Amino acid sequence: MSIGRKEAVAVTVGVLLVVAAFVVPHLNLGIVTPLINSSPAQIKSFADTAPIFGWWNAHVGWGTVPAILIGAATVIWGASLAGRLPWRALTLSVWATSMLWAFSLAMIDGWQRGFAGRLTARHEYLNQVPTITDIPEAVRTFASRILDFQPNSWITHVSGHPPGALLTFVWLDRIGLGGGAWAGLWCLLVGSSAAAAIVVAVRALNGEQTARLIAPFVAVAPTAIWIAVSADGYFAGVAAWGIALLALAVRQTVRRPLLVAVAAGVVLGWAIFLNYGLALMAVPALAVLICASSWRGAVRVLIPAALGALAVVGVFVIAGFWWFDGYTLVQQRYWQGIALNRPFQYWSWANLASVVCAIGLGSVAGIGRVFDIAAIKRRSGLHLVILAALVAILFADLSMLSKAETERIWLPFEVWLTAAGALLPVRAHRWWLGLNVIGALLLNHFILTNW
Repeated sequence: MSIGRKEAVAVTVGVLLVVAAFVVPHLNLGIVTPLINSSPAQIKSFADTAPIFGWWNAHVGWGTVPAILIGAATVIWGASLAGRLPWRALTLSVWATSMLWAFSLAMIDGWQRGFAGRLTARHEYLNQVPTITDIPEAVRTFASRILDFQPNSWITHVSGHPPGALLTFVWLDRIGLGGGAWAGLWCLLVGSSAAAAIVVAVRALNGEQTARLIAPFVAVAPTAIWIAVSADGYFAGVAAWGIALLALAVRQTVRRPLLVAVAAGVVLGWAIFLNYGLALMAVPALAVLICASSWRGAVRVLIPAALGALAVVGVFVIAGFWWFDGYTLVQQRYWQGIALNRPFQYWSWANLASVVCAIGLGSVAGIGRVFDIAAIKRRSGLHLVILAALVAILFADLSMLSKAETERIWLPFEVWLTAAGALLPVRAHRWWLGLNVIGALLLNHFILTNW
């Protein structure tokens, strides 16, 4: 396989970033370390395998063989099947493959450690669920409980997100689906559906042929390690469908594009009440609007979408929660915790190394071809959305509000980057896809990830 100059540059930069991020913490360079002002025990707990949040632990598990088989089958037959399957069968197959791939990777760590117990940890949402006896009161007083060091403070993950995240798990509990296994299944189902959403969006923006090319890349993306199971996988799935619906409305490939535009706004509006950082999904959304046939067409979609999003905001305002109050207080809570000991001198670039690990070198190679002026000028949706995801990640990085754990936190943007593999020469797809699969398997087998 010959490697083009753009791919070679992108992969070289990606490899150097990852190597530096793993090696620098062991060079005793003072402030250019993952953690400062901390004991050896804290460093081991929070930065043992920086830039990935986890611990060195070579291991195998029940998921090892299925993960290898799913990855290998997708590499060998994925492209041919994606080219032959009827469209509806393809989207469902992409979702199913992504779900089984993610579940198999989780099961490498075992049922309890890798799946059922993930969302029951001390700082996770499920520990807060039993304390919610009055949902309206919880929403009404939500902002007042964000700051730390007060008797009624929310636990870490609840305080760091808008109330939608906690409400989701409370509602699951109320309908009889309580506990870590059900919560994990919810995150797995919604999170893995992001792969199908991306395929749907790319078909609307670039055509069916391109969508079929990206199918194998998004189906067995390394991001699956963190999609199963973390709440951020759920957030990624919701955001992906919001963008997909917006793409369908913009290209008017549905019967009622205005109604779909409203639905896109509602879904994206719900997304920002799951995660404050998903306000940055406005950047990929703008990229989709640019793909409209005219500025008037973009406005015709933007207005109903905005109304849909504002309706969600209005519901929360009526319930007693103002998004900007929560966002302001979350910034204060962020600096009350371990963020103070995570130096920007390291994480400003090590965050990007974790992104490389999360999307795989095959996707990194594809990103090398995203900076195509001709494609950008003709408003290629795939190019614009991937570039928008990169810009959103850059904003998140420079905000200093995402230091470490970004392989998980940035999942809503990273899942779009995995589609970049479709931009590579078709004859090389199998090799780059195989590199992604091997990278995911090695990472999951040698590092016991925290998420």
